Amino acid sequence: MVGGIAAAACALISTGDGRAEIAAFDLAGPRLTVTVKHGGVTLPITQVPNLSAGDEVLVRADLPVDQGARYLLVVGFLRGATNPPPKNWFFKAETWKPKNRDLRLTVPKGAQQVVAFLAPETGGDFGTLTGAVRGRPGAFVRASQDLNQAALDRARLDTYVAGVNRRDAEGGSRVEVASPLLARSLAIQLKADCLAKPAELQAGCLTAGRDSLVLSDGHSSSLAEALTGTPTDLAFQLAATPQGGLGYYSPYIGVVRDVARLLGAFRTANYQYIPALATHDGDALALLLNAAPSFSKPLSVLVTALPPVGPASLPPLRATEPAARYCLARPGLALPVEGAPLIYATRYARNVALRVAGRDGREIDLPVVADAEKGGFVVKGDLPRASAFEPELTGRLHGEWGFVPFDGPRFALQSPQGPSWHPDDGDGATLVAGRDNALALTGAAPACVANIEIKLPGGNTRAVTWEQRGANGLTAKLPLGDVPPGDVTVRIGQYGVADPIEFKLTAYAEASRIDSFTLHADDRSGVLTGARLDKVAALTIDGSRFVPGALARVEGGDRLTLTAEAAPALAVGDAKTGKVTLIDKRIVNARVTVAPPRPAATLIGRSVTVPATPVAIALPEGVVSQYGRLTFSLRAAGGTRFATDDRVEVATADDATTTVGVSLQDPQVAVVSLTPGAVLGVGAAGPLRFRLVQGGVASDWQPLGTLARVPTLRTAACKDSCTVTGSDLFLLRSVGGAAMPEGFTGDSLSAPKPASGPLPVSLRDAPDVAASIEVTR
Repeated sequence: MVGGIAAAACALISTGDGRAEIAAFDLAGPRLTVTVKHGGVTLPITQVPNLSAGDEVLVRADLPVDQGARYLLVVGFLRGATNPPPKNWFFKAETWKPKNRDLRLTVPKGAQQVVAFLAPETGGDFGTLTGAVRGRPGAFVRASQDLNQAALDRARLDTYVAGVNRRDAEGGSRVEVASPLLARSLAIQLKADCLAKPAELQAGCLTAGRDSLVLSDGHSSSLAEALTGTPTDLAFQLAATPQGGLGYYSPYIGVVRDVARLLGAFRTANYQYIPALATHDGDALALLLNAAPSFSKPLSVLVTALPPVGPASLPPLRATEPAARYCLARPGLALPVEGAPLIYATRYARNVALRVAGRDGREIDLPVVADAEKGGFVVKGDLPRASAFEPELTGRLHGEWGFVPFDGPRFALQSPQGPSWHPDDGDGATLVAGRDNALALTGAAPACVANIEIKLPGGNTRAVTWEQRGANGLTAKLPLGDVPPGDVTVRIGQYGVADPIEFKLTAYAEASRIDSFTLHADDRSGVLTGARLDKVAALTIDGSRFVPGALARVEGGDRLTLTAEAAPALAVGDAKTGKVTLIDKRIVNARVTVAPPRPAATLIGRSVTVPATPVAIALPEGVVSQYGRLTFSLRAAGGTRFATDDRVEVATADDATTTVGVSLQDPQVAVVSLTPGAVLGVGAAGPLRFRLVQGGVASDWQPLGTLARVPTLRTAACKDSCTVTGSDLFLLRSVGGAAMPEGFTGDSLSAPKPASGPLPVSLRDAPDVAASIEVTR
């Protein structure tokens, strides 16, 4: 069965390459002048999307004064596919009689569709037409729907083609710029590959195969629907089959094919029915035919449809960019909308205005017109002064759809407020000559900024690009890449404001580069990174002043420690901007990061194991021999918990550093073991310190003890005096209270005998620490 239907459809239209084709509606037919009076208001039919019961309708066929054939104008009302209309719902006008050529009708209650016929006068034509319609009302209901649908689709298509051709005539890149918005506004398929062709070929490519460009549009479909339900489009269903061209047909093609199929079924020996598209031409309907009329049997009867009878289907307009803000003072302000292509292709929407509230509370209606090339409604006419509005306000589109009021979407609007713009930096923006600078600006109504330019030290001006930042900010990119140091003037022009805003700034020679400042919670000192940080005088964060400390040169820049004069009130996660004051009084912003507290640990205990030697030197607590193995334990402090991947750094005063892992007793206690002399170098000596490192973050340095080099002793004996032998005896500073000579190179020395006990000695690496040697007597 499906194959038979497809074959029948393909028999209606075919081409040599197997693609679908229909006879184009390119024959000009007569015109119909139709007016509708509703509620005391009279409108031309081109502004009436639907009729209502009780409407007074005047229909006139505008035929040439030398019209040779006599046409009978017949208008009939329908009331659904299964309910034949009464005979008194049909009216005729003999167009060749001046006094009888107008039809004045009142839409009867219960009517749903209106069909108009222009039939050659034969004497029995009126009865034949009314009998055909009353005998098969469903076919003419469907024909009315489809003709209305096709006419609305054709209006969108014609508007698109006219727009493309108009821009093509203007030359340049206008087609490439205008066609995407035209296609989006009118729900037309855009052939994007056409825009890659040479300019002179783009318009022809974009409009080729024009009937297949029309896309489905729910609003125009709802206007044409019968009240008995949405019509089934046979040809559109066939389009998805291989026999039907696998989607080649557009809805427009499908609708026209269905009309041809329906009206073809009524062909008799006397009459054949030709569909006529009622296209809008000013205030009248211009009929377009897709077949030449016949004035011999079978005579051609032109069939067209007037707008359906029923409730208004209001345009489902929505804002294309709901979150955007628009400047009310901008000349030619376009408010982008979508969802209802017919607002661009017809005159159904009338008296449309943008309603806004003035500063005094009174509502003001600003006229707007639909512009498909701009994708929305464009505000027309003179605007009130900007001072008449608040800086932030809301506008709402409203108008009439035929005779019915409708409300459109709302838009966030802004109105310029005079000299409101200034640098975001309260202390004055600092610019650097020789590179582009980002300048943060704060003010009212950023959507109303029309242009920004900068006047250079030499007097020349340059345009500045910018982008909106939040509700009341802009970021301008000042082109100073080849500009010498000096004063520059920034000018900001606003829509609706005659005089630009001006302020002067100074572009300095590049000095310090400020990257960021990182401070751990609970600390008073943090690290500033950048370049040439020796030029930094101070840093201020929310009133807390930090002064410079140690400066370290590292690969790629500097690291400067800054310490607060008083404990800063900063919490983890705070996003702050600090003010860095340079020694030349310039102020530069610095991004501030408040990191979590650093890890913390305290020393619990320590022990030193020294390899056995012939004679040992007894070292007091806190002194570590370079040959000894130091083991110490730590307790986690604050919120710190030890982990297996933690590390401990051990260093001397001259920054000889080693890093070792930890062994955990539990998450609160860790044990570290190392031989300092082996890992820090044979010459390492002096105070030892340690710090805990977790996840790349280190704790404060804490004292660990004193690393001392000790000699290797072979003998130590005392009789009348004491004699000590061994190597590296120069590491002793004193023996038995007698000072060792500097540069001592011997392997034996004499010292006074102590009255009792061990022989006291001191070490050069720990001169203030008392050590001793056990001696034999």
